[in-house]
Amino acid sequence: MPESPLSFPARVRADDGVLLATDIYLPGAPDDADDTPGDTVLIRLPYDKSGVYCFIPLVAEYFTKHGYRVVAQDVRGKFRSGGDALLFVNEVDDGHATIEWIIRQPWSNGRVAMWGDSYYGYTQWAAAASGHPALKAISPRVTGTGLGEPVRRDGAERTRPVEWGVTFMYPLTQFFDNDMVLWEPDWSRRDFAAQAEEFIAQVGYRGLSYDQWYPRPVHLPRFPEGDPFAGRSVPVLHTIGWWDNCAPLSWADVERIKERPNWDAHHYLRIEPMDHESFELLDDDDDRVEDRSEEQIRALLPRTLDPTLAFFEVFVRGNGSPADIPRVAWNLGGTTGMRESASWPPEGTRAVELFATEAGELAPSRPESAATAHWVHDPADLVPSSVPDAFSFLLYKPDEAAIGDRADVLRFESAPLGADIDLAGPVTARARVSSDGPVMDFFVRLLDVAPDGTALRIARGQLQLRDAGRPETLDLDLGQIGYRLQAGHRLRVHVSSSDYPEFLPQTGTGADPWTWGETLANTQSLVLGGTDAFSLTLTVLEGDLS
Repeated sequence: MPESPLSFPARVRADDGVLLATDIYLPGAPDDADDTPGDTVLIRLPYDKSGVYCFIPLVAEYFTKHGYRVVAQDVRGKFRSGGDALLFVNEVDDGHATIEWIIRQPWSNGRVAMWGDSYYGYTQWAAAASGHPALKAISPRVTGTGLGEPVRRDGAERTRPVEWGVTFMYPLTQFFDNDMVLWEPDWSRRDFAAQAEEFIAQVGYRGLSYDQWYPRPVHLPRFPEGDPFAGRSVPVLHTIGWWDNCAPLSWADVERIKERPNWDAHHYLRIEPMDHESFELLDDDDDRVEDRSEEQIRALLPRTLDPTLAFFEVFVRGNGSPADIPRVAWNLGGTTGMRESASWPPEGTRAVELFATEAGELAPSRPESAATAHWVHDPADLVPSSVPDAFSFLLYKPDEAAIGDRADVLRFESAPLGADIDLAGPVTARARVSSDGPVMDFFVRLLDVAPDGTALRIARGQLQLRDAGRPETLDLDLGQIGYRLQAGHRLRVHVSSSDYPEFLPQTGTGADPWTWGETLANTQSLVLGGTDAFSLTLTVLEGDLS
C-alpha cells in the first residue's frame, strides 16, 4: 500500500532527546494542502505507521476528508523511531511530548484527539494519564491499561490469571527490536524458555522487553502514581468487542472508571460483535479473509471510524451536546444494528442461575445431593485451542462442538430453548474444585449449540488455583455478554484444564510452564450438586431460561 501523497515526514523530539518518526497528513488535495489551524487526530503505534497491517494512510485519508489533521507516529524503539524497544513504560512521557509538539505547529488550533486499537489504544490511555490539557478526547478500541502485563508471581495469593501464550511471545516478536520479528516456537515442544534462548542466540543480541519480563519480571511503572485514572480525565469513547480476547482488560478498566467520578462522568461505551482484529460475527464469508484488500478496508472504514467522528464532533469541536452521544451503544450478538442504553447492563435485566448435573444437564434446579466429577489433565495431550490466532477468533468462527467430546472435557447442556433468549450483562460461574497436583488451571466455556450440532463460544473464563490440593470455591468471571439465543438452540458448558497454545499449560508438577521440565498427569475434581454445586449465573434481558 503506497504512502499517501498527502503526508509529509517529521521528527518529534522526546523529552530525553530521542527522535520519534512522525507522518503529518493535512486536508486537501496533494497540491493544495490545507495548512490553516485545525483539530488534530494523533495515532501512536508500534506496528509501522506506513505499513499495510494497520492501513494508517487510509485511516488518515478518511479523517482528513472530515477536516482533521492527522499525526501518525512510530512509538519509541519501533521502525523509524529512535530509542529502545521497551514495552509500555515510555508512552506517558512520549505521548505528552508529541501533543506538546503538535500544538506548536502552525496547522494546529491547540485541540488534539486520539484514536486506535490495541497497543495504539493503550497509547491513548497513557497520553491521557500525562494530563496534557490539549488532549480533548480519546477513542481507544479493543485494549486495556493492563495490556500485555505478565502475571505477577510474587505474593501468596491462592488464585491468579492463567498465563496467555502470547505474553512472552510479544516481546520476542513485535517488541524485540525496531522491526517486527517473524518467529514462533515449535508448539510441539514445551521448552519455550529454551527455544527463546535459541532464537536470541541466532539473532545475536537480546531484547530489552523480554529480559524485563523473564526470568525475573521487573514491573516498571507505566502510569504516574501507578494508576491510569488518578489524574485529569478526558472524554472517552471506549470500544469493546464481544469476541475480543483482550476484552477482560477492557472490562477491568470499565470497573475502575466507575470508581472515579471525574472519569465516569464522560465515559461512553460502545460494544460491538467483533474480535480483536475487527472481524464481526455477521460478516459475509467474503469478508472473512486474513489479508483484506484495499477495497475491503475502505469499505470497513465507515463502520470503524464514523462513531469516533461523531464523538469528536461533540467533544473536540464542540458541535452538539454530550446528550447526543449514547452512554452505551451495544449490539446484541446474533442480531443486526446497535442498541442504546443509559448504563451497562441495561435496565430490566435479571440474574438466572443454572446448575450442572451428574447426567450432564444444565438445569434451573440445584441437585440436592452432592457428587464429584473428575477429569484428567495430561500435559502430553492438551485440550487444543479452537483457532490458530486468538486475536482473529471470528475470522475462523470455529465450531467447538468436538472439543466437548474429549475425555478431559466435562460437558453440560440445557434442553432446547422454547423461545428466543436475550442475554445482556455479566456471566459468572461458581465451582468447588481441587486436584491431586499442586497447581490447577480451571477453564469454563459457554457455547450456543445450534440444532445442527455446531457450537459457537459466546463467553469464557479461566483461573489458576495455586494450592490445588486443598479444595477451593472459585467465583469465575466469564466476562460480559450481549447475545441472542434462538429458539431450538441449547446452552452448553465445557470445563477443562487447558486451552493450548492460547494459554500456557500446566506441567502437572508445579514447574513454570514457560520453562517446562518434568511433567505429570493430574486428576481434577469438580463438585456437582449440594451446597457447593457447580453453577452458572447469566444476565437475562428478555426470555425465560427456566
